[in-house]
Amino acid sequence: MNLDHLELSPEISGALRRADLKSVGDVLCLSVPDLQTLTGLSRSDVQHLLTTTARACRRRPPVTVLQLQRGECLWLESRDRLSLGCPILDQLLRGGLLVGRVTELSGQSGTGKTQLALQLCLSVQYPPQHGGLSSGALYICTEDSFPVRRLDQLIRFQSILRPEVPPHLIGRLSFSDRVYVEHAADLDALQVCLSRRAPLLLAQGLVRLLVVDSVAALFRSEFQADDWLERNKQLLTFSSTLHHLSQEFSTPVLIINQVTDVFNDSNSLSPSSSTVSPALGLAWANQVMVRLMMHRLQATVARGDQTSVLRRLEVVFAPHLPRDGQDAAVWTEGVRGVLDSE
Repeated sequence: MNLDHLELSPEISGALRRADLKSVGDVLCLSVPDLQTLTGLSRSDVQHLLTTTARACRRRPPVTVLQLQRGECLWLESRDRLSLGCPILDQLLRGGLLVGRVTELSGQSGTGKTQLALQLCLSVQYPPQHGGLSSGALYICTEDSFPVRRLDQLIRFQSILRPEVPPHLIGRLSFSDRVYVEHAADLDALQVCLSRRAPLLLAQGLVRLLVVDSVAALFRSEFQADDWLERNKQLLTFSSTLHHLSQEFSTPVLIINQVTDVFNDSNSLSPSSSTVSPALGLAWANQVMVRLMMHRLQATVARGDQTSVLRRLEVVFAPHLPRDGQDAAVWTEGVRGVLDSE
């Protein structure tokens, strides 16, 4: 979408032309500090620019079924995505996580969900030409403590995971300084984090990725079976907050979810190859735009002196993606797709 169609002041329009920023994607892939540096505009002007472009994205024309079948969602530009840090996995998602949308990643324990979330926390810090958003990540833990040792290991091996990125660029990035961690022990603490702390970090341009690990833990522990009405009400409030943050600040949101056993084969919201289904039922399923699922397979893959249990990342549903899957493995440097020939 061209910026000429937006209602902007002559000062802002002129600054955008001088900075050679021509499309909405050019603007939304940059942080507030980067936009100030490129355009010379004040923080208030940059915030107005981001708000205007975000609203324009929400007014994009509808996509036809035929366009979806052909993968012709023209409004989804390559810079409307956050790379997973692996070209094979990015190919499955046609570029990565959608910016400005809520994505759910579910799976059993040990499938690699947290591993992939940590990898995204590093990927978001790269500039747009390398699949990132030039900003940090906010990681909200609701169950276990944050895996800081694993994150440190991923940081040390970034040059191996991302060989296409110049080493001097990797060396300049202070990865650990741009991952903000919050712990939410109950729903009240989670709501405070999402309504106060997250908007502050997003408005300052310090983060452009929000991760909640995991959504099911709190809703399962705080509600009994007969409290389903109140639980669904809280789920809708939680979902509304996530969508608002995602769209207002043009931020990809990743929600990690647990799974439950499937006893009814007619459940269409879980992959046909699965015996589990994402937790929290239809009330939550209707609140996410993209649902992904990870599985552990009954196979291992070796590379050098490393071995890994084979995983599979599957697209359960998404408006712009076919229902498909990709094998993957967890190595020292991170999660990578595995081709059939390997």
